[in-house]
Amino acid sequence: MLASPTTLHHLLLPAPPHLAFVLPHTAPPLHAWLPLSRVAPPRVAALTHGSSRRMRRRGARDKVVAAVGHEAVPAVAAEEASSSGPTKFSVKIPVGDRHILVETGHIGRQASGSVMVTDGETIVYCSVCMADTPSDPSDFFPMSVHYQERLSAAGRTSGGFFKREGRAKDHEVLVCRLIDRPLRPTMPKGFYYETQILSWVFSYDGLHSPDCVAVTAAGIAMALSEVPNKQTIAGVRIGMINDQFVVNPTTEQMEDSELDLMMAGTDSAILMIEGFCNFLTEEKLLQAVETGQAAIREICKAIDVLVQTCGKKKMVEAINLPPTELYRHVEDLSGEELVKALQIKEKILRRKALSALEEKVIMILSEQGYVSKDELSGTIENLADIVEEEDEDEVIEDGEVDEGDVHIKPVSRKPRRQLFSEVDVKLVFKEVSSKYLRRRIVEGEKRSDGRSACELRPINSQCGILPRAHGSALFTRGETQALAVVTLGDYQMAQRIDTLVDTEESKSFYLQYTFPPSSVGEVGRTGAPNRREIGHGMLAERALEPILPPEVDFPYTIRVESTITESNGSSSMASVCGGCLALQDAGVPIKFPVAGIAMGLVLDTHEFGGDGTPLILSDITGSEDASGDMDFKVAGNEHGISAFQMDIKVVGITLPVMEQALLQARDGRNHILNEMLKCSPPPSKALSPHAPVIHVMKVKPNKVNLIIGSGGRTIKSILEETGVYAIDARDDGTVKITARDMKSLEKSKNIITNLTMVPKVGEIFRNCEIKTVAPYGAFVEIAPGREGLCHISELSSSWLAKAEDAYKVGDRIDVKLIEINDKGQLRLSCKALLPDSNQEPSSIKQQTSSSVKEKVVYKDDIIKMTTRRSRRKKEVEPSAAENATPKTLENSTADSA
Repeated sequence: MLASPTTLHHLLLPAPPHLAFVLPHTAPPLHAWLPLSRVAPPRVAALTHGSSRRMRRRGARDKVVAAVGHEAVPAVAAEEASSSGPTKFSVKIPVGDRHILVETGHIGRQASGSVMVTDGETIVYCSVCMADTPSDPSDFFPMSVHYQERLSAAGRTSGGFFKREGRAKDHEVLVCRLIDRPLRPTMPKGFYYETQILSWVFSYDGLHSPDCVAVTAAGIAMALSEVPNKQTIAGVRIGMINDQFVVNPTTEQMEDSELDLMMAGTDSAILMIEGFCNFLTEEKLLQAVETGQAAIREICKAIDVLVQTCGKKKMVEAINLPPTELYRHVEDLSGEELVKALQIKEKILRRKALSALEEKVIMILSEQGYVSKDELSGTIENLADIVEEEDEDEVIEDGEVDEGDVHIKPVSRKPRRQLFSEVDVKLVFKEVSSKYLRRRIVEGEKRSDGRSACELRPINSQCGILPRAHGSALFTRGETQALAVVTLGDYQMAQRIDTLVDTEESKSFYLQYTFPPSSVGEVGRTGAPNRREIGHGMLAERALEPILPPEVDFPYTIRVESTITESNGSSSMASVCGGCLALQDAGVPIKFPVAGIAMGLVLDTHEFGGDGTPLILSDITGSEDASGDMDFKVAGNEHGISAFQMDIKVVGITLPVMEQALLQARDGRNHILNEMLKCSPPPSKALSPHAPVIHVMKVKPNKVNLIIGSGGRTIKSILEETGVYAIDARDDGTVKITARDMKSLEKSKNIITNLTMVPKVGEIFRNCEIKTVAPYGAFVEIAPGREGLCHISELSSSWLAKAEDAYKVGDRIDVKLIEINDKGQLRLSCKALLPDSNQEPSSIKQQTSSSVKEKVVYKDDIIKMTTRRSRRKKEVEPSAAENATPKTLENSTADSA
């Protein structure tokens, strides 16, 4: 199954014929675009090896430009390290204002296709592998995608106990979906070999995003592999900075961008778009898509040249489609009943009717001998018939022919009945059902529920249905229903994000989408969210985020939960509508309401008697999503778009079709917004009494430590004393208090205000409590949590031996602020407030006398003289004392006296 390694002289051969069906625009032979001085004539190129040696000696990074029409396409450079080493093929492709480097052949050689793509210093490796044997036939191509950002790519390692990467993070899951969705429409029906795409980020420079590179790398690896995909795909990101569109902008540029558009497609059509913006108009979004399509076209042309050079043979022979006769049998048996079943409006009843009809068709074909009980697909011969035919073979007698020859007598064979597998019957029945549904929409101009192409389903909404929740809303559109619940909290409720960048990020708003199996009346797995739930939740989150108020005005962490209680198409857009109503019910001051709608498409109307114009469907149901050609979700208001996501199930759509879908979606959004205004009961638009109360205050940054205290002792005491939930003191001086009610909030606010106040020298503080008494003075609390030292000399105008003799902990006195030192410490005085310096405070007993004061003064004088004498003795060396003159000794004696 694996092709033989491609050597260098294969570069000089034209592309093999089996690649012609893959490439819509086949490039000319290699001799048409290589320089004449380095290529032999085409007839003798395969026999001339000297040219390849010269190419090897002259270097592997030579860039050859091919003239295809009027456009220049980078050619492939080949490098062979040694006689035993692998051959490396590389090509530089212009993307935006820089180039990306594509390399293959030197790494991952045992994979069906592998490639290394470099953008700046960001490197993404991608491989494609297939199973050796096909899987059982199904209506879903068995392809899995795994994308992982290695922390070592940014020079980091995990901070947790486990030092290796574990389960995929949410943003990695989103990239997996970006890779999967554009590749799946290019896979042919009937190819059942399980395919796995692995993508790793091996290097990240913090500037060039790896997600758009990963989409292109997957498209190149798939094109180089043996998987018989129809066309080559590539992906780019489009930003809008200063009203200018930028292809693959850097992370620094994206900080100023009003648009984040990820798109993928072929050289002629669009396959997938996804992103969000700040309410751009439909015209601006179309211009961005047009810019991205031009960039994708150039990338695909360069990839096609690379595929012709070193691509592997496609496994076209592995495609196994159901026999064409089976389509005729199924249509004959189910035609009229199928039309009636598709007209049933209720989803569950229609599904049961189709399921019963499918079983009936299988039973009739089994009774007629067309369905085989084994699971082998295709035409199966009856073993008994084969044995019987072998017995009827007649051998000619000896003598009539040469010895050893055996002559088989011709026997007239009856046409043998073909047997079909049950899986094939189910696949054909599903295709026939889709065909009939599309025909009913085009010919009858009516959908399964009787609506026209532009008509929306009935809408009903209610708010405040959950009394203890901070905000709730139930949004119903037809048979699709979403229960949205909003929870408000402080900074501790924010969602932390671990990315390749060595910074801790957090989200103060996030939406979590849940799609239980009960929403479609089925039994299934529940537990951790799957990839679809993560993707739909992110789409709804991006749609609602632009309408939220800034954190300064509304300092809450907002969590929105959307539980799908009923589903019949467009559940993610129901989450947008329900989430918007729930936000208003929780008292969040949103800028304006938004709504979302899902659009469908029947691309080829010629097949069903139409005029060929694509038919756009508004507010599609589940069956129209499955049988249609497009699922285009658009969210926003009447002025612009906030989020969008488009998946194509054919080989792409053009810009005119997309423009028509966007304009029709705008009309649908306006209708939904008008219906949301009729919500009964309406949203309360006020904070719930069960929601926490948050107050934000500003203090000087150098006062933050006073709030926290040594080892967090002060802030813990405030939490215990007031009973508030949390206090968030940041380095910039922002303090956020989260409390259960206004009473505890005001109490903690007063404490923090007193802690961080800036007292002035000369201020008087009355009735202050003594917190600590030390031998040298007392610490007085002038405000809650703010203390100053009143020295023992400032406690009284009289002398005190110890502060404990006059005061104890808990006493209250009046003090005056007399000094603030460089460290911000306060010096207080009680003596300064006494009317007479000789008068003692009433709480101090008259225990001192003038004799004691005189003794103290005398004692102090003795201490001062002794200290001065000892200092002078140290300064005089022994040798100097021996040689001292009588005058010096006399002076020393006098000084001692």
